[in-house]
Amino acid sequence: MYNSGLFKFRKIGSQSKEHLGYLTPIEAHQEIPFEVKRLYYIYGVGEEEIRGKHSHKKLHQVLICVNGSVDIKLENFFGDETYTLNDPSVGLYVGPDNWREMSNFKDNAVLLVLASEEYDPDDYIRDYDEFIQHNQKKYGGLK
Repeated sequence: MYNSGLFKFRKIGSQSKEHLGYLTPIEAHQEIPFEVKRLYYIYGVGEEEIRGKHSHKKLHQVLICVNGSVDIKLENFFGDETYTLNDPSVGLYVGPDNWREMSNFKDNAVLLVLASEEYDPDDYIRDYDEFIQHNQKKYGGLK
């Protein structure tokens, strides 16, 4: 899939008899391919709800489900793919020009988002038809 993909972060620790658990470090300019200028998390979403339904013109993100499970459907000019995030040591990179929809929030899901830019409402494309037109113009009408 163009301009997106899964990252496997380090997972330090083990499920020993002490049940000390794991630690997953995420360091700037190591695991994340951009400077993180903003982070936020999404939680308390009903299983039947769909979040997102937008694209960004320049924003880069890494999405990490730190608790529970959530499905992320990405669509861009070259196709679409759905990812299930349910491991806090895995992140999904989402670059610009990807329409995203988050659904199936299960087991008290908490979705952490690391973003390359501060919030800018002008960077959003919230209308699906406008998203298609934007990508056709940008990628030469190949689809």
